[in-house]
Amino acid sequence: MHLRHALTLPLLTLMASAAAFAQMPSASTTPVNASEQAAVIATLEQQLKSQYVFPDVAASTSTALSAKLAHGDYRDATTTAAFARKLSEDLSSIGNDKHLAVKFAPDLPSPPQNDGKGGSDEDAAREMEQMVAQMRTASARESYGINRVQWLPGGVSYIDLRKFGHPEIVGAAYDGAMSLVAGTKALVLDLRQNKGGEPDGVAYLISHFFAVGDARHLNDFYVRADGDTHQFWTIPSATPRFAGPIYVLTSRQTASGAEECAYDLKTQKRATLVGETTMGAANPGGWMPLGHGFMAFIPVARAINPITNANWEHVGVAPDVAVPAGSAMKTAYLAILDGLLKNSKDPDEQAGLKNILADVQSGKFQLPDNYSSH
Repeated sequence: MHLRHALTLPLLTLMASAAAFAQMPSASTTPVNASEQAAVIATLEQQLKSQYVFPDVAASTSTALSAKLAHGDYRDATTTAAFARKLSEDLSSIGNDKHLAVKFAPDLPSPPQNDGKGGSDEDAAREMEQMVAQMRTASARESYGINRVQWLPGGVSYIDLRKFGHPEIVGAAYDGAMSLVAGTKALVLDLRQNKGGEPDGVAYLISHFFAVGDARHLNDFYVRADGDTHQFWTIPSATPRFAGPIYVLTSRQTASGAEECAYDLKTQKRATLVGETTMGAANPGGWMPLGHGFMAFIPVARAINPITNANWEHVGVAPDVAVPAGSAMKTAYLAILDGLLKNSKDPDEQAGLKNILADVQSGKFQLPDNYSSH
């Protein structure tokens, strides 16, 4: 599917994720006055009521924000940084949604709008192409979210993935990474520092973990804007396929699309999760303009897993093996080596695996582990 079709409104916001929040410019210390604060909050309330996936929560949250403004709760937030931070805290707390956030980003372009007026289709298409070009450049600079690919002793591979991109942008990189690990016996997929990304990017990566012809219904998203439920399945064009055991590393920082990846693999019984319960942010959305340089990330859809008929919102994705995130790599690697040793019939291979196990257990072998909880 061509990218410009995949990102057409109203699905544009569905493709965005909380990962964008970390990539945006830091809020400045520009002053913000009471009049501007009131205008931003008024626009935020309008956006919530028209866009937020849960209309009842949007209404109650808007009422609470208005009450806080009237009470003078934002009187001391006199800079754009302080106001954005305070508004984000209130929005997330009142709405009980970890995706809800506000950012001061005066240089961030608003998504193209199609209002049905003459020429809008061409304008929207042109703006979309510009956004796609920017996405390609930004993704390439970040190695398409792939922080590290490594072979480990014993025939085990390791991929540290920090974000999920759209398949037309990152698909070739994912295929390349999977080609590098195709000859290994087991894979460790590290999502401990992955903040999410594109839902179809999640589906594209996961597609590598099922045999050709083994189509899997991975996830659904109900989108408020069109009232439809959009299905996500494994993608036939994803190659090569990996048939070995998969261990997925998780942490409390694992969020949004990365949680979906872990959740999908767990419900499909295709991977063993090791680490901590994830953040618990399941509702995808996009950045909406609020005026005066402020933007709000507002979820416009909710995830519905076809197997559980539920999602990971608020509760996170629980690991199969619960250990501190900093110990997850060692725990997973030892479990893989132990499994390979039990299944080996070759005395020489058994001896080699025992030596590797001893080196890992003693700390003699340095693991490819650059996890940071900050």
